[in-house]
Amino acid sequence: MDDREEARTIERELAALHPASFGWALACCRRDRDLAEEVLQDVYFRVLDGRARFDRRSSLKTWLFGVIRMTAREHRRWSVLRVLRGGRGEAPAEPVDARRGPDSEAAVRERAERLSRALARLAERQREVLHLVFYEDLSIAEAAAVMGVALGTARQHYERGKLALSALIQEEEGAR
Repeated sequence: MDDREEARTIERELAALHPASFGWALACCRRDRDLAEEVLQDVYFRVLDGRARFDRRSSLKTWLFGVIRMTAREHRRWSVLRVLRGGRGEAPAEPVDARRGPDSEAAVRERAERLSRALARLAERQREVLHLVFYEDLSIAEAAAVMGVALGTARQHYERGKLALSALIQEEEGAR
């Protein structure tokens, strides 16, 4: 396969992975849509101009999620500087699904907010591994590769994260 053909193949695969990549970018950017869009755009530029090279030691998705994670860290550092220099506006509200009634939409939003609050209280690595396994359908081994940690470390964060998340959700349910 020549370089042009390989580049086209990677472009097609990036396009197919875009929804999952955006979800992972959102998770890495603490649900800040604007920041996630910036991160993903930067990642795509890095991949397409050759600054980030896929070496085929893992799946494209695993490698790409690692690039997204590292780029998000860089952007978070930059965003701290922006906040210190004058702040940022609030993220826009999530769009409402017109097919649902107002009551069911409110219940879905409330459950999502409870889960989001519980996830936010987890340690960062626990939150990352749970997102990768549950939302991105990666194995724990693939999640470990994305996170840049040993498999045993990822397993430990996964198990501890599940237990902690369950306890936090039960705690919140009990408080209601």
